[in-house]
Amino acid sequence: MISLATPQPSRCSDPTSKAVELAYLTFEHPSLEEAERFLTDFGLHVTHRADDGLWFRNTGPSPFCCVVKRAPKARFVGFALAVATREELDALSRLPEATSIEPMDTPGGGERVRLNDPAGFVVEAVHGRSEVEPLAHRAPLRLNSPAAQSRINDGQRAAVAPPELTKLGHVVLEVPRFQDSCAWYTRHFGLLPSDVQVLPDGSPMVVFLRMDLGATPSDHHTVAIVQGFAPHFEHCAYEVVDADAVATGQRWMQERRWHHAWGVGRHILGSQVFDYWNDLWGAKHELYSDGDVFTSDHPMGVHEVSRKAMSQWGPVMPRSFIRPELSLANLKALARVFGRNPDVTPGTLYRLFKAMG
Repeated sequence: MISLATPQPSRCSDPTSKAVELAYLTFEHPSLEEAERFLTDFGLHVTHRADDGLWFRNTGPSPFCCVVKRAPKARFVGFALAVATREELDALSRLPEATSIEPMDTPGGGERVRLNDPAGFVVEAVHGRSEVEPLAHRAPLRLNSPAAQSRINDGQRAAVAPPELTKLGHVVLEVPRFQDSCAWYTRHFGLLPSDVQVLPDGSPMVVFLRMDLGATPSDHHTVAIVQGFAPHFEHCAYEVVDADAVATGQRWMQERRWHHAWGVGRHILGSQVFDYWNDLWGAKHELYSDGDVFTSDHPMGVHEVSRKAMSQWGPVMPRSFIRPELSLANLKALARVFGRNPDVTPGTLYRLFKAMG
């Protein structure tokens, strides 16, 4: 078992539990109507309505993958990770920061334990949710290549329509205490580091953590952690069937006049074909396809961090994608960490800003 003092990223040999699914995200917004407009244009479906909230699903068997609660201010609250057994849920409930096991009064039922990670995000461990009938979606398009032609005398046209989101794929968080946050997720949910991006001095800046599913391949990352100076939701991502779905999704979102953040391109780490969109409150949502999957025995890769290292082709990551807002709240957050947090020093921030252009 690792301790919180173990240098990160590293694996934990005896975690409290092992996450098997990224179950859902939780947001708060002042306008449920505007939240619904963005999320349904983006490809989600409303599955349950209440006066104070909306529950959304994708085409997969999960009863819901996103919940938006009405609140005076827009914010990302947290997310849920499913565990395989009730015994794991019980083990998590015995942690000092955890609630007891409680029944869920949400679509699909089940039970949960609520925790707060070191950055303050709410993380719900869930078990026993009932699945629902999947929704129909188109099959991946058949591709012709010089060596193999699967389509003869037959054209194909992917419709420009709301993206068919097949799965909630991952969530990316900025945290002020990288070491503590990375250790917490590996220690309590058994997440494995797939790749880490480092500064020239070796300081870790980004880690991509995947689920440990043994010999069953798992997505390159389910949770990614980015070194920052304050807790911040960076983005969430949903999988679609192929690159054409990413591109036609971009056309659809453009026609609906939503704010484009970055794409279309292909990531280097994880290999996903991607496209990013902002909702009205600035929260980034990603469409992706064709991502890497790894079994548990795949070792961690180490790479230098830079803007150009974020994509193999397509536009270079715009500075606006990662530039922190110059606000009083951010300046206060920066002042709080200097001198108190070994993960954030003036030298670290200088090297990071230099590496990211």
